[in-house]
Amino acid sequence: MRDYLLLHLVILAWGFTAILGKLITLPPIEVVLWRTAIASAGFALLARWLRQNLRISRTDLWKMVGVGAILGLHWILFFLSARLATASVSLAALPTAMLWCSLIEPYADGTRRWRPLELLVGTIIVGAVWMIYEVELRYWLGFTVGIVSALLAALFAVMNKQLVARSHYAVMGYYQMLGALAITALAWLVATPGQLTLPGAWDGLWIFILATVCTVGAYAGYMAVLRRMSVFTVNVVYNLEPVYGIILAVLIFGSQEHMSGGFYIGASVIMGSVLIVPWLSRWVERKPAVKEHPFIP
Repeated sequence: MRDYLLLHLVILAWGFTAILGKLITLPPIEVVLWRTAIASAGFALLARWLRQNLRISRTDLWKMVGVGAILGLHWILFFLSARLATASVSLAALPTAMLWCSLIEPYADGTRRWRPLELLVGTIIVGAVWMIYEVELRYWLGFTVGIVSALLAALFAVMNKQLVARSHYAVMGYYQMLGALAITALAWLVATPGQLTLPGAWDGLWIFILATVCTVGAYAGYMAVLRRMSVFTVNVVYNLEPVYGIILAVLIFGSQEHMSGGFYIGASVIMGSVLIVPWLSRWVERKPAVKEHPFIP
């Protein structure tokens, strides 16, 4: 029960990121800039506390930094989606990462073909996405940005899968946060050159929670339960992230997050499809679930 509670707290923390993105008043690029700077320091301290050496080969270093850069771009677009639309809309777009993963992974892996089950579920998700566009046309831009953000999240997850066996998660987190920090700093210099905004008291609190609790702490907790629980169980619970996030958004923002009935039908189809995939895959293939390391939302 302790592990189940910890896992649900981790998923709840990840679902809370879109809420924090709405609560923080700084531009999305600066939110990610502060988040990655604090999180990189947090992972460095965590690695030191766990007695993990931060020295790695130059090849692995550049790979981790490059993958981290993709994560940084994902975060920028994820928070931008929440600003352009609502937290619920950005969270509804997030599960489409599963569709992108099923299309990208065969090319990156080179060892397997497209799975008919994943393509079928992907087709259902596309239909649900179209439904959301039809009923919530006012948020089309925010939803589109959210889908592109999900594409980057899928790309990060597929590339990250090639690195997880080489280094400790605290070491990976440190270098990936540095990569995310570098690409975000570059984007900030290009998009909004000028003086960096110092967060106020409330913004500073929300950013600190985002970087420590929702990034470093949540990822450490995820890795801890992964050692003791089946990967299948972890992946099923992980897919509840947008559910938790949308419920929190409605509770915190109230009427601002109230959407049409068609939106909730479409979002339910997307999230239900993602939730059912692990069960169907296990039933069809009769094999243990493949170990996956999701991105850090």
